[in-house]
Amino acid sequence: MTVHFIGAGPGAADLLTVRAVRLIRESPVCLYAGTYLDPEVLAHCAPDAEMIDTQGLDLDQIIGHCVRAHAEGKDVARLCSGDPSIYSALTEQARRLDAAGVEWDVTPGVPAYAAAAAVLGTELTVPELVQSVVLTRTQARSTAMPESEELANFARTRATLVLHLAITRIRAIAGELTATYGSDCPVAVVYRASQPGELVLRGTLADIADRVEEAGLRQAAVVLVGRALAVLPGCAQSHLYDPARPRTAAR
Repeated sequence: MTVHFIGAGPGAADLLTVRAVRLIRESPVCLYAGTYLDPEVLAHCAPDAEMIDTQGLDLDQIIGHCVRAHAEGKDVARLCSGDPSIYSALTEQARRLDAAGVEWDVTPGVPAYAAAAAVLGTELTVPELVQSVVLTRTQARSTAMPESEELANFARTRATLVLHLAITRIRAIAGELTATYGSDCPVAVVYRASQPGELVLRGTLADIADRVEEAGLRQAAVVLVGRALAVLPGCAQSHLYDPARPRTAAR
């Protein structure tokens, strides 16, 4: 048997990959985090699948279910919100599965930041304005951040910032970023992108905290900061598609 770490995407059931849907349907056991998933995603499970909500479980309990399923010869669909490569605890789970002799693999999913950008209709990289995107978070009650990854260090690049797990610290974040990005820098907050109840808040570093607090957002939101969120007409064109670039006719 195999534990399949599956990127369940931002929430919408129709944003799952074809591979993800197949594995979910074929797995007799499904572990999922009920806090973040749209229930429609779970509709892809087989009618007789064992459904286990992990939002109230610790790591030992989650791995315990996987090891038990292994002993019973059952594949496990371990659903991760967004993509397993970001903030999914994949490393610590996989390490324990290796120690237990349980096979596992990974199926990528649509990451939350990509879904948020799609909702906004925004490209996060714009020629001659910003060419880098930083995916990061801030520390509240969660795992400590490495000292080298302080938000101020990333802010100095003036890249487009995408902040996960940070909505409860929005006022502190806005204050910290203002010195480098400017108080007029565009900010967007996307809550539950692609799911029922989706909410988009737009503003600047000067007022976004007020908007978030008025909306009462406390989780499941992505914060995007940067000049790419409000590009003016007449922005530079990429070299690849520039009409002035010499081209050789295809043969």
